[in-house]
Amino acid sequence: MAKARDIPGLAEASSFGEAARLAVEVRAEEVFEHAEGVLDTSDIERVHAMRVATRRLRAVMEIYAPAFPKKQHRAVLKEVKALADVLGERRDRDVAIDALTTIGTALTADDRRGIDHLVGELRDEQAGANGELATALQVIEESDLLGRLRALAAAT
Repeated sequence: MAKARDIPGLAEASSFGEAARLAVEVRAEEVFEHAEGVLDTSDIERVHAMRVATRRLRAVMEIYAPAFPKKQHRAVLKEVKALADVLGERRDRDVAIDALTTIGTALTADDRRGIDHLVGELRDEQAGANGELATALQVIEESDLLGRLRALAAAT
């Protein structure tokens, strides 16, 4: 998992609003840095890193909520939460598949059949969750979520 970046200038921020701006700018950039390759189901850490980044962004948005215009903040936060939810749905399948695959390696071929069947069902669910994630990524790109997060940060 990617480590959270430091927020340059946060300790020196002269106001709550300035700290809010700095924190949202950095955390928003982190989310979108992890977007590349997130649909690749062979590398489950990518979706995990992006999900964690959305949780960090959500946290700073909630902590600094009083610094932002209420309506603008609420709309953008709702989209960040929705993205986190979609990433979570995909991540749940990734983790289950990984765990069952590991368990299956320790079983005999006969015993592994049930695990393999369940993994197959989970892969179908994973594909569905990945489709939902692809749609969500397209929506946030078309709606310019990153640009709107930057605008929110600038509105402090």
